[in-house]
Amino acid sequence: MPDNVTSLFRSTAAHSPSMAALTRESDGAGPVDFCIPCNPYFPTPAMFEELAARLRDIITYYPSSADTITAELCSLLRLPPQCVAMGNGSTELITWIDHLLVRESLAVPVPTFGRWTDQPMETGKRVDMFPLQESSGFALDLAQYAEFIRARGTRVAVICNPNNPDGGFLHKHAVVQFMDAMADLDLVVIDESFLEFADAENEPSVVQEAMLRPNVIVLRSLGKNFGLHGIRFGYLVANPALAGRVGSMLPKWNLNSFAEYVVFMLKEHGAEYAQSLHQVRRDRMDMSGQLSSLPGLTVYPSQGNFLFVRLPVGAEGTVVRDRLLTEHRILVRECGNKIGSSSRFLRLVVRPQVDVRRLVSGLEQVLYGTSRRGAAVPEQATGTGYSSGTAAVDRLVSETNGAGTHGLAQAAGAGMPLPAAASAPAVGAGGGMPVPAAAGLPQPEARPVVRETPRPQPVPQPAPQPVAQPVPQPAPQPVPQQLPPPVAFPEPAGQPAPVAPPLAPAAAAFPTPAPMPAPMPAPVPTQAPAPVQAPLPSTGPTPPGVPARGGLTAAQVRGTDGLSMAPATGWPGAQSWPEAAGMGQAG
Repeated sequence: MPDNVTSLFRSTAAHSPSMAALTRESDGAGPVDFCIPCNPYFPTPAMFEELAARLRDIITYYPSSADTITAELCSLLRLPPQCVAMGNGSTELITWIDHLLVRESLAVPVPTFGRWTDQPMETGKRVDMFPLQESSGFALDLAQYAEFIRARGTRVAVICNPNNPDGGFLHKHAVVQFMDAMADLDLVVIDESFLEFADAENEPSVVQEAMLRPNVIVLRSLGKNFGLHGIRFGYLVANPALAGRVGSMLPKWNLNSFAEYVVFMLKEHGAEYAQSLHQVRRDRMDMSGQLSSLPGLTVYPSQGNFLFVRLPVGAEGTVVRDRLLTEHRILVRECGNKIGSSSRFLRLVVRPQVDVRRLVSGLEQVLYGTSRRGAAVPEQATGTGYSSGTAAVDRLVSETNGAGTHGLAQAAGAGMPLPAAASAPAVGAGGGMPVPAAAGLPQPEARPVVRETPRPQPVPQPAPQPVAQPVPQPAPQPVPQQLPPPVAFPEPAGQPAPVAPPLAPAAAAFPTPAPMPAPMPAPVPTQAPAPVQAPLPSTGPTPPGVPARGGLTAAQVRGTDGLSMAPATGWPGAQSWPEAAGMGQAG
């Protein structure tokens, strides 16, 4: 690989250059890919040979209609076709979900898959980001997340299970209880793109439950678990009304001939597919053990086909990424540009043991100095800063991990005041304000972090917080009415302090939520307002590029309002296909 690879990363709108771009910059052979979360054992070599033999016909002729391909997939998965819509990759489906079903606001835990934050912001929606705490191993507490949604008045909620990039897993019963608790929302999306790789539960998918509910969509991937990202196909499962609404907007030939040929091949290869997932799960355990042996490296438990790791103190992710690529021909996913993460974190895809040994060897040389260019980790670290690529994302991470999203919104500039629910500190979002568990919602299981005792060396000092960068002040936005002042929360002192009553129908009403009243215009107060005010009703879609109720536009978050980029240095023996969406599969 060329010595200077930074330009390859800076010149792409994605998190990493495509494999085609990397191959063009080398001698024709791409690097070992620990970046793109793809099943390395499926399709089998024999299946690839069959595809190659039919290549001319596949690329010459039109595919069948999407309805024909969807019907075949549904026959395979035993799902009713009227409840399924297939898309040209999950991102196409996310785009239509946003355009059709997200009216104004969407809540999502961060860090997570970037399109769940970026897509709504690009269409001017408010995105309420619920920060997952590193101190709890990035586990998602559904009770606190529900309280956060109520406090913000959010109308759409998203859960990724397992979550990307950390691999955090939620058991089926907990997800179903959350869906029922949020029955009054416009929409609940459960993104199960990586669920095929989970082995913590025999039947983890909620697709059957989603089809019975009026406001739930389950998103599923095909490219990831089938090892075919380049084909671009995925599907969603919902009740017929929701699935039909999305499906009616999709082009008749939005699926290509490769997708059709693979879907019609699958019924003959169920046993091979089951074995491939079993092998990925075994490799995940082995890979976690090998990485945990590296001094100072933290490995988080995962149920995906990837591992989330934190680099030792003093290591800068972009440097490690670039050196692994240039010196060892290994491509990794540095997570500095993922909201809620920083460049101290890498997401490493689970691969066969021979590739993992190469990765571990490369990390040893880059991190600990057994290469000609020296160590990326100083012997005596005094802490580390990080650079995500843009100053605005660094600022977002800092604010969110500390005191919740309210500080970030206030920093967006004068003239963009938030409603009272948004102005109060984000419930359960940090800042030492514990939230009582909502009745009926189980608490998440502890996610022990795999750690290894580092080499003997002086104890590193705590990492200093990154300095917030100046933010250009946007033009003041018109406010339709005077809003009350923020609610004051007591400061915790030793023991958990009581939390103020929720600002919207309480999540403690689980499992049956209180019915939501019909939206009515809020009257303009003529006297001193009460300390707590219910969230403002939606007045329809917000025009693109305009912050929704004091939210941030994509440009403000991504730092394109004059903020300069920070410098970079550097799925045994199945007789038939498994149950729908991986249900009933062998662990």
